[in-house]
Amino acid sequence: MSFWWDALGGPPAARPSLSGDRSCDVAIVGAGYTGLWTAYYLARHDPSLRIIVLESRYAGYGASGRNGGWLSAEIDFPHDARLRQAMTDSVDEVLKVCAAEGIEADAVKSGCLRVAVTPAQETRLRAFAVVAADWRLLEPAELATRVRVAGARAAAFTPQCARVQPAALVAGLARAAERAGVLLFEQTPVTGISRGAVSTPHGTVRAEAVVRATEGFTATLPGQRRRWLPMNSSVIVTEPLPASVWSEIGWADAETMSDFAHAYCYLQRTADGRIAIGGRGNPYRYSNGFDPNGHTPDSTVAALTGMLRRLFPAAAEVPVARAWSGVLGVPRDWRAGVAFDQATGFGWAGGYAGHGVTTANLAGRTLAGLITGSGSELADLPWVGHVGRRWEPEPLRWLGVQAMYAAYRHADRTETARGLGHSTRLSRLADLVSGRDR
Repeated sequence: MSFWWDALGGPPAARPSLSGDRSCDVAIVGAGYTGLWTAYYLARHDPSLRIIVLESRYAGYGASGRNGGWLSAEIDFPHDARLRQAMTDSVDEVLKVCAAEGIEADAVKSGCLRVAVTPAQETRLRAFAVVAADWRLLEPAELATRVRVAGARAAAFTPQCARVQPAALVAGLARAAERAGVLLFEQTPVTGISRGAVSTPHGTVRAEAVVRATEGFTATLPGQRRRWLPMNSSVIVTEPLPASVWSEIGWADAETMSDFAHAYCYLQRTADGRIAIGGRGNPYRYSNGFDPNGHTPDSTVAALTGMLRRLFPAAAEVPVARAWSGVLGVPRDWRAGVAFDQATGFGWAGGYAGHGVTTANLAGRTLAGLITGSGSELADLPWVGHVGRRWEPEPLRWLGVQAMYAAYRHADRTETARGLGHSTRLSRLADLVSGRDR
């Protein structure tokens, strides 16, 4: 369980599981952000729809309750002004729904900082700031008025990001969907998805439309082993920092933050005065393996702790309170997609590659429009219908991912040790092999 659920006193009381066969208009597999946003917007669009959401554990058990709490406008997709604007609008849409539905998710929209702490990172960041829409370059003195990061050489800032408490967001969204008339069955693992039907050990749900919203768990479904890579990401959170330490660090506005390393880390200042920092840890286990309960190896905790203390030496004596891990869905081209086929009644969304908190909202609104045929302009966005090629079979998949991240980490160490002002050839090769636009 993540710190986010701990902070809420654990998950809500268990909802009932499915008991016997059912029929409905729309059946949704997965009660994370994607499934719940889809259900919520469907119910708001047409309250007469019979909507059932099926979840193998509890709502928000997966990445929705374990992520770093970034409500950002980032999406790994070729630059498209319409998609970028849709993501920007989605940040505000989530905040608007939180206000309307009374979801207390510790949301603070203060933007995002990307900080360079080595000469090579600075070179990459300055080039990024020239071309990236909505990002502004900050010199070290201006950055220090926001947050004091050890060794910072430059930063980029965008206002299009908010900090959230992810478990509070998904728990509140589940309650909002239920108030809108959605039926949510927990402890109901799905064993098969076919045209117009979803099979479980407790019964079959027949529906005119079926939506797969399983993100990092998609690889566990029949026929989907190579669709999206279940990539592991890990997070640690400190005990609350003393006021004296915060006075040294600053960070009063609680912007989200990351460095500009190849194997980057991501951070937030929590509502109760802690620092949460995450990174890839052991990014991929052989043959789509992952620990569903989120155990984090000691080596990953040590690595993340080291990153935190290098960035904020003032916090070096603050203990780590909690560590956890989760899986996210990564397509081979790192580009998310959303689709619905009116002929078969089947839809899906995901492959967010770590940017799912906001993207899932856009996916939910898009799917709701596609399913109801409401003619939403979101249906014309370039990610609609996008299906990337499959990942390579094992052992090529495991070897490739391990080599890619080993190359990135080696590049980061080399750039730091030698004070290089440019990316290494090895990192550029890893970019090429990964297939990711960086």
